[in-house]
Amino acid sequence: MRHRFLAILFVAVLALAGCGSDESRGAPNDGATLLLDFQPNAVHTGIYMAISRGYDTALGVELHVRAPSESTEAVKLLASGRTDLAILDIHDLALARERGRDLVGVMALVQTPLAAIFAQPPNRTPRDLEGKRVGVTGLPSDDAVLRSIVAGAGGDPDKVHVTTIGFNAVRSVLTGRVAGATGFWNAEGVALRARRPEIREFRVDDFGAPAYPELVLAVTRETLQDRSSLVRASVAALARGYEEVLSDPESGVSALVEAVKGLDRAEVQRELDEVSPSFTAGARGFGELNRPRLEAWARWERRFGITKRVPDVGLAFDGRYVPRPGRD
Repeated sequence: MRHRFLAILFVAVLALAGCGSDESRGAPNDGATLLLDFQPNAVHTGIYMAISRGYDTALGVELHVRAPSESTEAVKLLASGRTDLAILDIHDLALARERGRDLVGVMALVQTPLAAIFAQPPNRTPRDLEGKRVGVTGLPSDDAVLRSIVAGAGGDPDKVHVTTIGFNAVRSVLTGRVAGATGFWNAEGVALRARRPEIREFRVDDFGAPAYPELVLAVTRETLQDRSSLVRASVAALARGYEEVLSDPESGVSALVEAVKGLDRAEVQRELDEVSPSFTAGARGFGELNRPRLEAWARWERRFGITKRVPDVGLAFDGRYVPRPGRD
């Protein structure tokens, strides 16, 4: 009953804050499919918390969460209209836009990069990976992350022997198939350190990359224009979910493991402990899309060859739906 009351109070406060003639602030009274970027893990706890507490339905939108069957599915389904909202890696958003798909990021899930290289203990710096095999998933952004980290440590990326291993970083590093591999420090990094604490972790923003939001909630331009009330309600509900996770992490873990069968609670807790500082790092509040940070990311994106041109931040992102502390 307490959670239901809080949800009703939450929507009442937002309704008062949004009084006026702007139709987009009305309740959408609609359902929406939200596609994740990967299999459910701790970075998604705020989404499941929002649904568990009823923050979405209180605002007039019923969110239905789906996990992708493959890493590239989110862009395809979002662009084709087969999902309403999607969590995208910021590099995938940039590449999709460069290929003519008018997708727009409307909220950040994290405020820092999650990309890193994980290496066998003898490799004390990324420069030590010269002349050795390093695994990548095959995504264009992986090559850029690898080059950025090695170059940032004073090494020569061209001397690294790159091999495609798919999404098998943990097994490939543990078995010694590769000297190192790219991955996300909040997922593969946590799994690796749980099995072998001495594994080295080199985060991309420790070696010259700017602090950019790795994961963003995205919609099509058409959805943004024609269903703005749905976007506003979804963003507000998710922001509230993540704020609750930050104040009550144990409930966030419970919301995720109760909704998704097969997850190990202890592992999810370790992942959340690791990633939760990134939810608001350097931001005024959860979800903020910081223009100077995004501009720095756009220049880095082009410099390391993920995109051919510097992404147009003004067209690629629209942060006006993110609740501002003290206002919504």
